[in-house]
Amino acid sequence: MAVNRRTSRDIRSESRLTVMRALLAAGESTRNRLAEDTGLSIGTVSTVVSDLLKHGIITETGQVGGSIGRPTTGLRPNADRGRVVGVYVDVEEAYLAAKVYDAELGELALAEATIDEGLDDADTVIHGIERVLGAALERARANRDDVLGVGILLPGGTRRPVKVPVAAPNAIWLHLDRLRDRLGLPVVVENPLKAKATAELWLGAGRRRTNIVTVTLGIGVGAGIVQDGVLTRGSSDSAGEWGHTLFTFDGRLCRCGRRGCVEAYLGADGIRQTLAEIAPGHPLAAEPGRRRFLEALAESPGREAADTVERTAHYLGAALTDLVALVNPEVITLSGWTARFLGERMLPIVRRRVAEESPGDAAADLAIEISSLSDPGMTGIAAVALERFMRDVGLVTTRMLPAI
Repeated sequence: MAVNRRTSRDIRSESRLTVMRALLAAGESTRNRLAEDTGLSIGTVSTVVSDLLKHGIITETGQVGGSIGRPTTGLRPNADRGRVVGVYVDVEEAYLAAKVYDAELGELALAEATIDEGLDDADTVIHGIERVLGAALERARANRDDVLGVGILLPGGTRRPVKVPVAAPNAIWLHLDRLRDRLGLPVVVENPLKAKATAELWLGAGRRRTNIVTVTLGIGVGAGIVQDGVLTRGSSDSAGEWGHTLFTFDGRLCRCGRRGCVEAYLGADGIRQTLAEIAPGHPLAAEPGRRRFLEALAESPGREAADTVERTAHYLGAALTDLVALVNPEVITLSGWTARFLGERMLPIVRRRVAEESPGDAAADLAIEISSLSDPGMTGIAAVALERFMRDVGLVTTRMLPAI
């Protein structure tokens, strides 16, 4: 059996990412302050800073310091090093979006497109990605030569297509080489769960903690897991499919074909079913759009809608308790449509249930909160693209990134 051992190269790679994330969080810093913020030695920080300066990832800002003590050189991320692009593909809604970021992960421009004929085959998806990417670069006034990397946000696995009958562009997973050739740019592909966890690690809860879980609640349900500052991928890059763990034996039929999955109770269709059980024939249950259904549920003043939200909160608290027992995170962040529209109303019940039912001290210092990031999926895939660029120039090892 192969054993993954951390080499000195891995440790140095992790130190570079740690310093980069700390500098992004601070905006501007110094070598000494970075050492304090990261817990790394000043010698390690100085070596890492030299590496990042060499490749233009960060830049010096001149002398900083107060009236007491020796002035020192300021550092900040080099936003003008290039551009990274995040691309989102929503197969069910036949919707694509591309967002351009600078190398400091600051948003520059957004382009969106809806494909009338749907996204049913690889050629259509590839053409759509190419079109929306070009539109976003034009709006950002960026040349293709400026692009350090493109991150594609796709559901499913990063090595092979998903095996369950859910809506996912499986054909694209089989044609990634064609996509790269068509775009003519460095491309990395990631699924939403891991992209959102990466966003929290770079710009969200991961700035303050090293063991986090970011839970996505929308059409589907899943969890991105970061342990000791490193994204958990699993042996086949499929870790995080919490939505397809068992919530109740022989329960509701899930989209994956199994009965009783977490997603069957916490996905948008599951919440709709809960409303139908509480109030058969309720007009909201007939709302065809999943996003609109959740938004309307949040706006409804009726007792049946309130009971649906409350029961969903109890389901979520119970399901999160299992996650807490397994990975013992410091913080759980909630994102997705359900978190956006219903999260604040559900949080008191969720927190109370997790605190009461988690084993031992697993939840003693646990924070459960709505993600502070406005677009964690897109931000996360842009961060993955930036990591990919750092890998390509030799600053980061492949162990940190998708295996494609």
